[in-house]
Amino acid sequence: MTGRRVSVRAAAVAPSATLAVDAKAKALQAEGRHVIGFGAGEPDFPTPGHIVEAAVAACRDPRSHKYTPTAGLPELRAALAAKTLRDSGLEVPASSFLVTNGGKQAIANAFAVLCDPGDEVIVPAPYWTTYPEAIALAGGVPVAVPTGVADGFRVTVDQLEAARTERTKVLLFVSPSNPTGAVYLRDEIEAIGRWAVEHDLWVLTDEIYEHLVYGGAEHHSMPVVVPELADRCVVVNGVAKTYAMTGWRVGWLIGPPDVVTAATNLQSHETSNVANVSQRAALAAVAGDLEAVAAMRTAFDRRRRTIHRMLNEIAGVTCSEPQGAFYAFPSVEGLLGRDIRGRRPATSAELAELAIDEAEVAVVPGEAFGAPGYFRLSYALADDDLVEGISRLAKLFAEAV
Repeated sequence: MTGRRVSVRAAAVAPSATLAVDAKAKALQAEGRHVIGFGAGEPDFPTPGHIVEAAVAACRDPRSHKYTPTAGLPELRAALAAKTLRDSGLEVPASSFLVTNGGKQAIANAFAVLCDPGDEVIVPAPYWTTYPEAIALAGGVPVAVPTGVADGFRVTVDQLEAARTERTKVLLFVSPSNPTGAVYLRDEIEAIGRWAVEHDLWVLTDEIYEHLVYGGAEHHSMPVVVPELADRCVVVNGVAKTYAMTGWRVGWLIGPPDVVTAATNLQSHETSNVANVSQRAALAAVAGDLEAVAAMRTAFDRRRRTIHRMLNEIAGVTCSEPQGAFYAFPSVEGLLGRDIRGRRPATSAELAELAIDEAEVAVVPGEAFGAPGYFRLSYALADDDLVEGISRLAKLFAEAV
């Protein structure tokens, strides 16, 4: 018997940097400090009223008080099939869906059923913090492929081919991107999808920000653009971002029958069904129109333009214009190593600590996303708070010498 109390696998998991920053900001707020948080990717809008009312009715319905099928309420799976056809043009039967406890469980389930120990998963960077952890927990090996401002934070087929080995099994593809806000063009998606088909790779594509695109940017679903990929593609989505339902914890994955069956069997031992009240709320969300979504997108677009302009007015900070999601991803390399109130931050992580200590502004450092030298700032917060927060950073960083 060893003296180890926690398994090596679990001990290797890093905490979510975005949730850690949000927790620190809320703890300081609870102490009475006026901390402005750009950390969590969470809409500041309440869940639309008709969705809440559907949940209230579900609470009173005795059917909601019992176990239901692990894969999800049949009527919700049917509504998800209709919603997916409406929103992305992907036509799949209700049996292709597994309803999960948020998008995170959908991602974890997908990697768990796709990866054997040592299988490599190509992960374009910058990446959302959860992806590498979910891959590693499944026994897979995340292989980061860096992108940058010059290529719009979009990976190319040449880069993917350079990263491919005989152990490569899965490509992770995300558009719109968290944390960069990058959105791939249709011909780029087609080229990447055909590359995956050519090499018999699986693709896991996360489409949770599908409705949050701005200007001339458009979202395209890879299995729609490249239909021959459909049998080796898993699509992940959820209600959290589109319908301001982060706390309701409803996501889903779409996949071929063998993958959905395996993931459902896995979930039957992990969590069983998603809470029925949340499923009923999600049904009201996806079966309804997109009017509330359009209103939120208009607000996000306004904030996107504001934060992009204000960040670029700060000496030492450069920010490309985000095209989707609700994040700005500025480079802060011009501030590193400079004296700011007696401290010389050498990394973006140290600069983020300085920002919350000295300006009471919470941001997530790029190290969390495989991109040191950057900050991620969510602009899913009230306009006045956004302006105040960036103004505080501008004032603080103006002292850099």
